[in-house]
Amino acid sequence: MPVKKRVEMRKLPIEERIKSFNEVALGLTEEEAIEEAKRCLQCPNHPCIEGCPVGIDIPGFIKKIAERDFLSAYRIIKEKDAIPAMTGRVCPQEVQCEIKCTLSRVKEPIAIGALERFVADWAIKEGVIKEEITKAPPNNIKVAVVGSGPAGITVAADLAKLGYDVTMFEALHKPGGVLVYGIPEFRLPKRIVEYEINYLKNLGVDIQTNVVIGRTYTIKELFQKGYRAVFLGTGAGMPKFLNIPGETLVNIYTANEFLTRTNLMKAYLFPKYDTPIKVGSRVAVIGGGNVAMDAARTAIRLGAEEVYIVYRRTEEEMPARRDEVINAKEEGVKFQLLTQPIRFVGDKDSRLTGLECLKMQLGEPDASGRRRPIPIKGSEFIFEVDTAIIAIGCHPNPLIANTTPEIKVNEEGCIIVDKQCRASMRGVYAAGDIILGEATVIEAMGTGRIASTTIHQDIKEGRI
Repeated sequence: MPVKKRVEMRKLPIEERIKSFNEVALGLTEEEAIEEAKRCLQCPNHPCIEGCPVGIDIPGFIKKIAERDFLSAYRIIKEKDAIPAMTGRVCPQEVQCEIKCTLSRVKEPIAIGALERFVADWAIKEGVIKEEITKAPPNNIKVAVVGSGPAGITVAADLAKLGYDVTMFEALHKPGGVLVYGIPEFRLPKRIVEYEINYLKNLGVDIQTNVVIGRTYTIKELFQKGYRAVFLGTGAGMPKFLNIPGETLVNIYTANEFLTRTNLMKAYLFPKYDTPIKVGSRVAVIGGGNVAMDAARTAIRLGAEEVYIVYRRTEEEMPARRDEVINAKEEGVKFQLLTQPIRFVGDKDSRLTGLECLKMQLGEPDASGRRRPIPIKGSEFIFEVDTAIIAIGCHPNPLIANTTPEIKVNEEGCIIVDKQCRASMRGVYAAGDIILGEATVIEAMGTGRIASTTIHQDIKEGRI
């Protein structure tokens, strides 16, 4: 019997997308979701589960969708994933669960992410989330969760369900971490983040914002306050720089600043929100990952006439999700590939006027597995732009390590942990980008799941 074609999500028309921050992907209808779910072969060895960092029973929830039992599908997902409406939208399923799908060998894999999103959105629409809260009786043991991103959300939810008294500390004024400040509204609406955060509140998690651990309280002070364990999920939010001449010129942003001002501080709604942001007519976004695509697509929506991705390798080596590259191209973003900036050029008023760049060619693969970019001698040229956004990655904030020398970090500033996510200081655990560097949302959640399991076992067995 021939394999049916994969059902793809509809998207907002391009002419509407580039003029608003409304969500681009529109989700599946019930009939579309059921049609797609029926494509699943229900393989006996379940290879897709192997590709899921948190181990969701993917065939199980898909089978329930095919049977129109959306509530059971939701319950299956929530056993492993505290925030499915978010992971269904932003996780790179194409290189995780979907790439393992048996159908990927002969046709298109099941649209696992779209189906997960459908179920989560159905649950939100039907208001079933509060009804699904189940947790063990309180055990009166306090655990501190530092950071409210994907890893912190996972640990807080897991431990709250087990009866722990969980307090979550967030440095910013809104919980959600990178989900709030880093990912644009058009890819992850903040109403979805708020709804999923409310799940933690319904579990009894005490969320305290504007609390900077390492300043407001040290790790040792948290233990003095009676917390049995401290989990660190503070992410990797310190931007990396190119370290080339002219990097301090006016109208050069890091993607971290550019996206935080736009997403968290609502610069796109100025003057309703008092956060101005200046975007010129010709913008260069330096980098090739998802953050670079987010920044480029944001610049388009903020009124830039031309936006370029400037990347030192080819499109094939770009770490960005394929869907995000396609979306960027559809929205008018242009790609200046095999190009390496070596100097920012400015005018007499120290305002950016261009990038001096070198053309590159690809050599042998480097440590990342991608072909190494090699400069072409004598290929220098000036690329005229009036705004630049540096999106070449981030690393962890050193604040906690600097104020708690007992916690060992590596040369990149990531906390060193054992296989069970224990840090070098007794009673301290870490997961997510703070141990991985930059990773995906679901990878952060996967390590968070390991950490919550270890915390519970260590407390139960008297190790802390």
